[in-house]
Amino acid sequence: MPGPMGHGGRGPVEKPENFGDAMKKLLKYSKKYVPVIAIALILGIAGTVCQIIGPNILKDMTNVITEGLPAIVDGKAIDRSIDMTQIVRYGWTLIALYVGYALLGYVQAWLMANVTQRTAQNLRTSISEKMNKLPLRYFDNHSTGDVMSRITNDVDAIGQTLGQSLGSLITSITLFVGAFVMMLVNNVLLTVCAVVITIIGLVLMMVVMKVSQKYFTQQQIALGDVNGHVEEMYSGHTVVKAFNGEFDSIRRFERYNDSLYESGWKSQFLSGLMMPMMNFVGNLGYVVVCVVGAALVINGNMEFGVIIAFMMYIRFFTQPLSQIAQAFQNLQRCAAGTERVFEFLDEPELSDESHKPALLGKNAPVRGDVEFSHVRFGYTPDRTIIHDFSAHVKPGQKVAIVGPTGAGKTTMVNLLMRFYEIDDGQILIDGVDTKSVPRSNVHDQFSMVLQDTWVFNGTVKENIRYSKQGVTDGQIYDACRAVGLDKYIESLPDQYETVIDDKTSLSQGQRQLLTIARAMVQDSPILILDEATSSVDTRTEELIQTAMDKLTVGRTSFVIAHRLSTIRDADMILVMKDGDIVERGTHDELLERGGAYADLYNSQFALAE
Repeated sequence: MPGPMGHGGRGPVEKPENFGDAMKKLLKYSKKYVPVIAIALILGIAGTVCQIIGPNILKDMTNVITEGLPAIVDGKAIDRSIDMTQIVRYGWTLIALYVGYALLGYVQAWLMANVTQRTAQNLRTSISEKMNKLPLRYFDNHSTGDVMSRITNDVDAIGQTLGQSLGSLITSITLFVGAFVMMLVNNVLLTVCAVVITIIGLVLMMVVMKVSQKYFTQQQIALGDVNGHVEEMYSGHTVVKAFNGEFDSIRRFERYNDSLYESGWKSQFLSGLMMPMMNFVGNLGYVVVCVVGAALVINGNMEFGVIIAFMMYIRFFTQPLSQIAQAFQNLQRCAAGTERVFEFLDEPELSDESHKPALLGKNAPVRGDVEFSHVRFGYTPDRTIIHDFSAHVKPGQKVAIVGPTGAGKTTMVNLLMRFYEIDDGQILIDGVDTKSVPRSNVHDQFSMVLQDTWVFNGTVKENIRYSKQGVTDGQIYDACRAVGLDKYIESLPDQYETVIDDKTSLSQGQRQLLTIARAMVQDSPILILDEATSSVDTRTEELIQTAMDKLTVGRTSFVIAHRLSTIRDADMILVMKDGDIVERGTHDELLERGGAYADLYNSQFALAE
């Protein structure tokens, strides 16, 4: 009975809040695959039945051989012959059963692997589609890592554990029950002996698991402490050195490392005991079966072949116990991942706008006339951020929005783009209420250059052309030339076909110029520049500012800037504070007024001095 129970080695399993509900949702989601799953499980059961019947045939074959062996009667040897015809028949039957077991198991594994991976593929697709339907406020409250964990770790847990565990659970239960029935059919006394030995093994296993689980939990906590400390010290190693914190850092690491060592060796040692312990119990079971079985054979109460069959049935009876336990653990992990995935898929979506007409740019190009009329907005119902915002921007004007941190500058841009829905008032583009048209129609009217420069793994051309149809190579070359990026790109190994990845050295300023070129080829009537020069040096800022000046020509532009020196030429400056416009006018007018804008400007000038 070698290794009937397996052994531990895993940490605590993440448990779902409601196992039944999670599995029902997953089953409902995969309902078109249910017939295939049912067929796979039936094939698995049929294959297991073939495996269960095998030892019984082997018993009969052994009895035929035993009956044909020479015997001693009254001190005289009596020759007998082995019925080879029967032996061959039993042999072919065994071959057929084991081939059937292998083929049925193969087909079951193939079907389950396809179904579960197809389900995982569909889940990833659903999550990807869901991401585009969620309001921006969802991502304000959930980290990128959390969303990525659902689309990778949780979906992988579903795909990997479901296919293996569901089939393993059904076949293990079938094997366990089938072996128990076959043992009872062959001999009740030996069955009782086998069950008693198995119970002893289970009790020992549960005791060890209960003790080791405590140390596995401690190990996970200690591992988190070690990883967190290393990451913290690595990311802040300059500060650690500057403040001579090396000694304290090493002392804390040694404390975490010692804790990890203590919990680690204890958990691994205890879980490692399970294999030799169960081997001992298993070997004891073999001994008991042989001794008791021999006594029964000598007394003529049992045939010798039953001992041979029981040696295999004991393994069939005990082996599934560890497999069933492991399958339940994996299914719990699968259910926990399912809960997190469907929690994401059940999040409220943006309202369906397929029925709304795309009025902007339908009959005539959008001029860029933008009006905010008594706009009110709050991220939560009890906390209003924008109280009563009104402003009218004429086509082609350059409008700067300034104010202290938290004044509502970026919020206004997000409302303009309909990333959030306003609570009251109107935002109109060329006289059309943006609520009356689909969001995609609103987004088509804007180009954006943000502080965070986003480039993806692709060629320079693909990055500049991003999602815009009909952009020619000539337009890309002209845009790069206009922003002053052409010479750098031409110095790259493959020029415009160079793939931008971790190996491509792009400075922050070059990335920003690339995003400006992207906005230029988008050629939208309205432009948003949000802190586009806040993270670069003064020389690069001048290059970017020159490129942005070219970009704003002929477009209605909204500029959010902390460096007030970059917006002196704005046609209108809106000064915001606590969600309201407190001043508006040109740079010179606001300085003469000596109000909030003048205070901001003078404070920056004083800092520069």
